[in-house]
Amino acid sequence: MKPQPSLFLAHGSPMNALAENRYTRRLAALGAQWEKPTAVLVVSAHWETEGTYVTHMERPRTIHDFGGFPDALYAVEYPAPGSPEVAERVSALVPHKPVGLDDSCWGLDHGTWSVLRHVFPRADVPVLQLSLDKHLTPREHLALGEALAPLRAEGVMIVGSGNVTHNLRRVVWSGDAPPPDWAVRFETWVKERLQARDGQGLADGFRATRDGQIAAPTPEHFLPLLYLLGASGAGDRLTFEYEAMELGSLSMLSLSFAA
Repeated sequence: MKPQPSLFLAHGSPMNALAENRYTRRLAALGAQWEKPTAVLVVSAHWETEGTYVTHMERPRTIHDFGGFPDALYAVEYPAPGSPEVAERVSALVPHKPVGLDDSCWGLDHGTWSVLRHVFPRADVPVLQLSLDKHLTPREHLALGEALAPLRAEGVMIVGSGNVTHNLRRVVWSGDAPPPDWAVRFETWVKERLQARDGQGLADGFRATRDGQIAAPTPEHFLPLLYLLGASGAGDRLTFEYEAMELGSLSMLSLSFAA
């Protein structure tokens, strides 16, 4: 059995959870592209913590962690099971200890279910979330992705959910605005670093320029990408699965590392 891929999926607007568009159709195609995983471990931009935690419950709840959207979005449930066994395996692999096993606090936030409901619409694959420890440096997030890489050979798909560019003050909420130069330049730089497998350059440099500071005024939507690069192997093929800008400057760049 081939190792499961690692994916970075842009979640963009929560409304993509309800949409049928070019992006969500690509997500659906990804779900059929590889052998069904035994579980999915998601690093979402929307679970930041003091310390590292992994969901450990049998039935994670669907979290509607947003405001001001139509009632139909709050009615969405994604009833995927959890996997305490995989959570304990994740805990064993994380190099810094302790790792909190979360039995009741979190669940599946919209960074997870808004994309997975298109990839695995039957919600029949166990799903776990790994938190973003606010005290880790970008290099430490990258190293944590490297530590989790053995999970892929054990049937676990690793997914990072975020956005390469995420500055809500710069988005255009109406119309098809062209992407600004800073967003195009930054996304191009990110793609070049990924193609070079330059994890340290990506970790050290994503906020080192003015473009990066605008694209990632806070780091949480970018950091999941470091986990995917960290978990990639020398024999993996990098594929840019989807490329577009949404709401003017919100990068929907999505990619996979697969053997």
